Amino acid sequence: MASDPHTLVFTAYLTMAGVMAGLWMLQLLHRNASLADVGWCAGLIATVCWYAAQASGDAERKMLAVVMVSVYAGRLGIHLLFDRLIGKAEDARYRRLRAEWGRAERLKMFGYFHLQAAAVALFSLPFLVLTQNPRPPFGLIEVVGAIVWIVAVGGEAVADRQLAAFRAKPANRSRVCREGLWYYSRHPNYFFEWLHWWAYVVMTIGSPGWLLTWLAPLGMGWALVKFTGIPPAEQQALERRGDEYRIYQKTTSALVPWFPRPWPTSRG
Repeated sequence: MASDPHTLVFTAYLTMAGVMAGLWMLQLLHRNASLADVGWCAGLIATVCWYAAQASGDAERKMLAVVMVSVYAGRLGIHLLFDRLIGKAEDARYRRLRAEWGRAERLKMFGYFHLQAAAVALFSLPFLVLTQNPRPPFGLIEVVGAIVWIVAVGGEAVADRQLAAFRAKPANRSRVCREGLWYYSRHPNYFFEWLHWWAYVVMTIGSPGWLLTWLAPLGMGWALVKFTGIPPAEQQALERRGDEYRIYQKTTSALVPWFPRPWPTSRG
């Protein structure tokens, strides 16, 4: 059954607003706002599955969209679930926000959770364009896009695992991870997260609504560089790791992996 794309997106937004309101109430009890992050991942999967059931595009293309979002958001959601939620104290960035917001913390946290509902609607747009396309999904542009997708999703998973393995060693608790991909970028996981969204731009070239797919990588790039990604992560790293992290900042690329700059051991 085909539905109007505008109706699909608006309905997804309203549904996720209700879900996020429920998760906001749940975090009032558990005091762990990472529920919003896990909820975003689960909500994106559910939304794209619903798009696929309602959209008028090619059946194989719709199945491809479901598989891609399930692998991407499923892996990320499970990682966040065990890294930040189950048996874990609330992430430092959320504790900092609560302290900054003071008495307005509950209301502003509600707004933050509501923002995740809007984010699901925004980042579901590439998948909506994908599921609306009647063309079979096995052309050259899909192959190129799939290669970008595999590199990006795989790279993000590798970066997350490398950081988790580094942090699991007690001796590294206050040290800076410079192993693997983290030798070339201070935030390789963010880079591959951002790259992943460009895969859909490539895969949907020539599709109706193609320009909408650009909103996801542009929005994610802005959020990672200016808002929820690098700024709070680096502030926390500086507080915990001090001068070692300052040297890391001066020698290593913030986002795009590249060879680190040499750091002089002496001045003269």
